[in-house]
Amino acid sequence: MDTELDKSAIRILLVEDDQSLGFVVQDTLSMQGYKVHLCRDGKEGLNQFNKEEYDLCLLDVMMPKKDGFSLAEDIRKVNQHIPLIFLTAKGLDQDKIHGFRIGADDYITKPFSAEELALRIKAVLKRNPKLAAIDNTNKTKFQIGKYHFDSANYELILDGERRKLTKKESELLKLLTEHQGNVLERVIIGNLIWGDDSYFVGRSMDVFITKLRKYLSGDPNIAITNVHGVGFRLEIKP
Repeated sequence: MDTELDKSAIRILLVEDDQSLGFVVQDTLSMQGYKVHLCRDGKEGLNQFNKEEYDLCLLDVMMPKKDGFSLAEDIRKVNQHIPLIFLTAKGLDQDKIHGFRIGADDYITKPFSAEELALRIKAVLKRNPKLAAIDNTNKTKFQIGKYHFDSANYELILDGERRKLTKKESELLKLLTEHQGNVLERVIIGNLIWGDDSYFVGRSMDVFITKLRKYLSGDPNIAITNVHGVGFRLEIKP
């Protein structure tokens, strides 16, 4: 691998509820050439993670709505490879151990210098297999049984006939397709697609799943199964 990173191609998701620190870190990394998106809480961060493609996540631990550990656990359920770095005022060993057990790549205790942060980010990125293009998150065209699915253009195609999907229908189908054969928990789907996991989001999710089943009914080998009390799984028979 090249010894130098192309920072302009690296997208970083920063989730930090301290407004002043968030702006400082965002500005510092932006001046170094990285593309940085700042979110204010864990739920907003998870929703944004599903909207865009990122190469690294910087997560504060103590946040409203969803803390950094919970956010990291949710991210790991849908992406095993993206590097995660915790930013925290906590320096206790048990917190660090918990972070690494979740799947963190590094752990920086506040206050930290801009130089330390930059060096740690560079080290994590260069040793992570994501840069070897093992991740499929940038993929926008999929084969689902007999269907061709173009998530970028919100189209589902069967025998030359094109069905236009809504943005949320496309996002939901893409998420299920990327994790074909695996159960996606309802709470994860809710937070990733709707930014919430409330009762009303759950009912809306059921409506969207019903629509997707109808759209895919042209191929009897395709099924979106409901794992009761847990979530949904896209299955395609050989």
